[in-house]
Amino acid sequence: MDVSAKPPAQMDGQKHRRSGGFAGDPLFKMLVMATGIGVLLVLGAIIAVMSIGGFPAFKAFGPGFLVSAVWNPVSQHFGAAAPVFGTLASSALGLLIAVPLAFGTAFWLTALAPPVLAAIIGMAVQLLAAVPSIIFGMWGFFVLVPPMAHYVQPFARHMFGHIPGLSALVSGAPFGTGMLTAGLILAIMVMPSITAVMRDVFTSMPTVLRESAYGLGATRWEVMRQVVLPWSRQGVVGGIVLGMGRAMGETMAVTFVIGDSNHIGWSLFAPANTIASLIALEFPESPAGSLKLASLMALGAILMAISFVTLWCSRILLARGEAQAGKRS
Repeated sequence: MDVSAKPPAQMDGQKHRRSGGFAGDPLFKMLVMATGIGVLLVLGAIIAVMSIGGFPAFKAFGPGFLVSAVWNPVSQHFGAAAPVFGTLASSALGLLIAVPLAFGTAFWLTALAPPVLAAIIGMAVQLLAAVPSIIFGMWGFFVLVPPMAHYVQPFARHMFGHIPGLSALVSGAPFGTGMLTAGLILAIMVMPSITAVMRDVFTSMPTVLRESAYGLGATRWEVMRQVVLPWSRQGVVGGIVLGMGRAMGETMAVTFVIGDSNHIGWSLFAPANTIASLIALEFPESPAGSLKLASLMALGAILMAISFVTLWCSRILLARGEAQAGKRS
C-alpha cells in the first residue's frame, strides 16, 4: 500500500486551491474593488459639482473672491474671507480646548481609572459622541450663551481690557454669541470622537512597553510623554484630524451660537460666521442660477479644499515625525 498517496478529498482541495480558490473569490474581489472605486467616484462627483457650480462666482469676482470680506446680496457682491476666517478660527479654538481634554480623558480611562468606572465613563463618552449636533446647538444657546454674556465677557473685559493687545480679544458688546462660544460648542462636540479614537489606540498598545517603563522608574508623565505618545502618534493624529473635519463642517450647532455676522474681527466674543453656517442660512433663499447660489457653491469647494490641505499637512507632519524617530533610534 502506498502510504504517500493522499486521500481524494485532500487532492481535490489542493486542485481547488491551485485552480484559483473558491468560486466566490472573484466575485468578492470585484465587489471590494467596486466599493473602493465607488468611493473615489463619489468624491470626484462632489468635487465636480462644487467646482462647476461655483465657477460663475470665481469668474465674476476672480481672486478677489478669496480675500473679500463683503457678503451683500443686495449689491450682488460676495466674498469668502469672512466665513473662511470664521471656520478656521472656530475650529482652531475648538481643537485647542478639545485635544488636551480628550488626551487626558483617554489616558485616564486606559491607565488610571478603575475598570468598572472606566467602562461606565467610556460608554458615556461614546453616547455623547452620538448626540445630534442640533441638540448641542440648542443646549449651547440656552445654557452657554447667557453666562457668556452676563459673566464671562464682563469678567474678561475687567481683567484684560486695559492690557494692550489683549484688549482687542475681549472687546465688543456682551451678546453671549460669538467665536469663543462656538469654539466651546465645537470642543464639546469633537472631544468624544477624539477621546474614543485615542482610547482605542492606547488600549491596543502592548502592556509590556508601559510596564517596562514603570519598571525602569519612569513616572506616569514620563511614560505618557516618552512611551505612549511616540507609540500611538498615528492614532492620535488620526483622531485629531477626525475631530478637525467634524469641527470645520459642523453646521447647526455653530449656527445657534456664533452670531451669524459676516465680518472679520479679533475679538473672541464678536459675532462671526462659518462656511457651513452661512451655507445653511443662505442656501434656501438662493434662486437657481443666481450669483449668490454660485458663491455658496464656491464656498463649499473652498471648504473641501481646506479639508484636503489640513489632511495633507497632517500626513506630512506625521511622516516627518516618524523619520526623525527612526533617525534617533
